[in-house]
Amino acid sequence: MRVLLAYPPFLETRIHEEDVRAMPMGIYAVGAALKDAGHEVALFNGYGFQGQTDRIRALIERFRPDVVGCSILNANRWGGIEIARLAKAIDTGMTTVFGGVGASFLWEHLLTHHPEVDFVVVGEGERTIVALLACLATADTRGLQRIGGLARRVDGRPQTTPCAPPEAELDRLPDPARHFAFQHVALTRGCPSACRFCGSPAIWDRRVRFHSATGFVDRLERLVKRGVRFFYFSDDTFTLRKDLVVAVCREILARRLDIEWAAISRVDTVDARVLAWMRRAGCIQISYGVESGNADIRAYLGKRIQTRDIESAFALTTRYGILPRAYFIYGCPGESDATVQETLELIRVIKPLDAIFYILTLFPGTALYQDYLARSGNSDDIWSRRIEDLLYHETDPQLAPEQVLAWGRALRQGFYRQLPDFVNRIELVDAPEFQPRHADFLSRLGLTFQQGDFARIPAIPGKQDLARGLYERALTYHPDPRAFLGLALLAQQGGRFEQAIALAREGLAHHPDNAPLKTCRAVSRMNQGDFAQALEDLQQMAPTPEVTDMSIACLEALDRHAEADLLRRRRFSDDRSRSGQSRGT
Repeated sequence: MRVLLAYPPFLETRIHEEDVRAMPMGIYAVGAALKDAGHEVALFNGYGFQGQTDRIRALIERFRPDVVGCSILNANRWGGIEIARLAKAIDTGMTTVFGGVGASFLWEHLLTHHPEVDFVVVGEGERTIVALLACLATADTRGLQRIGGLARRVDGRPQTTPCAPPEAELDRLPDPARHFAFQHVALTRGCPSACRFCGSPAIWDRRVRFHSATGFVDRLERLVKRGVRFFYFSDDTFTLRKDLVVAVCREILARRLDIEWAAISRVDTVDARVLAWMRRAGCIQISYGVESGNADIRAYLGKRIQTRDIESAFALTTRYGILPRAYFIYGCPGESDATVQETLELIRVIKPLDAIFYILTLFPGTALYQDYLARSGNSDDIWSRRIEDLLYHETDPQLAPEQVLAWGRALRQGFYRQLPDFVNRIELVDAPEFQPRHADFLSRLGLTFQQGDFARIPAIPGKQDLARGLYERALTYHPDPRAFLGLALLAQQGGRFEQAIALAREGLAHHPDNAPLKTCRAVSRMNQGDFAQALEDLQQMAPTPEVTDMSIACLEALDRHAEADLLRRRRFSDDRSRSGQSRGT
């Protein structure tokens, strides 16, 4: 059968879109299971397609699937409903299936109110979806009742079957890396914690299953062969079993996989040994859920971590040259100016090098959501409103919306104001083996202030000086190419072209094939009017569109119009060829 698996668009633009723009791992897992079962599968990432109904309709009409599956988070359920309606409008015979965490908790609501949704897969989906398509292919309606975790209408009423026991050995599940290229991977499924704002306890029953180190790194290696070099290890808590994490890191190093990755962890599941191995194996960032500086609020949220563990984890993570990112939640019951100040004080102590602040939100399947239903008398039918989410403070008369927004501003501004001090107080472990990694860490951080995310935030003072200081400190550890480039670009931006050329030259002495350094040197020479030397630099580089355009500019400045015209025609021909290849795929 032909199956289109879609990640539907959201209603609203996201503030932190890096957390939601990638398709969920479950889509790739389900796609792999279907491909292994012999089905033809196409994937569609609809993030950013808000309001583009015609484009989505054209995609469905072009592929003409037998089955349309939608991966539903709570916030994109209306996008999924729209896709299901489009599918039914094109062909009433298309079967529509919803899955994912949002659909798993709202299966009864979806089947009650949305006739365009035929089935909902509840919980883990690989086996359920394959069994469903087998029944559909043979019109075996009786077989549907034997499929675990399948919700459908029976005599017009929503019903679901109990979920089948999950596969205990994750290595036995189909490997998406055999079929697709993607960046989000996970060593585990599940989480033993009981955070009351999270749906994981209800989805996984607080049980955790693990890949083997070899099986997990096998998948990484397949993705590396597909051209993936940066990964998000998107476990709820990557470091639950430290010995397994160390084994994974050893395996990455033994196979010489040249990768970098970011992970998610808890402050009470890391130590110096595991952090050292993670850094050796390419980890550059760890995100920790801190939530609040107030212990009572953390306890209310079910975040049972101690302040001493928070302080230790952030200090150790930084010492090993891994960027520690903190998640905070505000607008909680009992929040006040005083508790917000406690959070700011904790931020001052732990010195995170990145932080994200969320308003407390009530999601179906969470303990906080169940509390809300009990105290309000409402039901899941609140999701019939065209909304993405439900903010806690909207349900609590003790919290004024204006005050909650003011707390968010205070937290963000407080973090940004303190960030330069955190950067200047970075302490790194004194060990020769980590010196190249320290240089990479410092130069990478410098780049965020020069032209990355932090560069666009006015509230951070002295960004250029911070970047310069980080680059210069990086070079005390190792001749890092990014540090040379950053300093050269700063000199170039300041009109100090001779200094930029000298820095690029020094960097190229260590890294003779570094294209960005060569480009920087050529640009500085062009700004000096030395087009002949700039052209000589450019002719030694791969003919990318940028290099070709710069070469044309040099030739025209040297009044060599014939050569410039020839390059221009070649560029036009190459662009047409690339465009044709793109259309062909």
